[in-house]
Amino acid sequence: MSDAVVIVSLGPGDPELITCKALKALQQADVVFCPTTDTSSRAMDILVGLGISEDKVERFGVPMSKERKRALAAYEAIADRIAQRFGSGDEVAVIAEGDAGFYSSVHYISDNLRLRNVPTRKIAGVPAFIACGALANLHIVKREDELVVIPGTSARDTLRQHMEAGRTVVVMKPSQCEAAVKECLSDEGSTFHYFENAGVSGKEYYTTDKDAIRERTFPYFSLLIIHNEL
Repeated sequence: MSDAVVIVSLGPGDPELITCKALKALQQADVVFCPTTDTSSRAMDILVGLGISEDKVERFGVPMSKERKRALAAYEAIADRIAQRFGSGDEVAVIAEGDAGFYSSVHYISDNLRLRNVPTRKIAGVPAFIACGALANLHIVKREDELVVIPGTSARDTLRQHMEAGRTVVVMKPSQCEAAVKECLSDEGSTFHYFENAGVSGKEYYTTDKDAIRERTFPYFSLLIIHNEL
């Protein structure tokens, strides 16, 4: 019997970017809890690419809505199910895309398990912005550069404040602040590295063309790295 539920980080989308430790945990698990939306599951695609048997995967739905009440109820329900399987002696893994401790909604499950006195431990993974840097062959930061990572819910003034301070800015989920980003594109001293679906074969998109960025509608799986060039 395991001493904890294992929170396994899958990496950004490419099955080859999972760590050896994470893959071993998935292979040893009796049950792997995998999030799905109403339309798809990138996490499930990664599991299939890793050769994890679908027979031991238990999917759980996460409503994609700004109304958080339904999502929170779903996390509570799956925490009950995870606690039940762990209590019965199963080796239990719960998966998260990217790194489980970095802007990951798996924290809702971890928090609920803690309330149920169920121990957890995390296995580190590659966060999306690191994969984006590799895709663009970027040195995200070097020498004395400062890096700040902000969520897409940040306001335009927050974004511009970091840019004016000369910091490299990573914007996670910029679909939530698309208008603010596009207002800042006029800054001549910054290069905007825009990404979609980094790590997903056949779906990756990368550009630094500001006109192209202006014309795009940012999808959920998008990310920005803004470099100050002055």
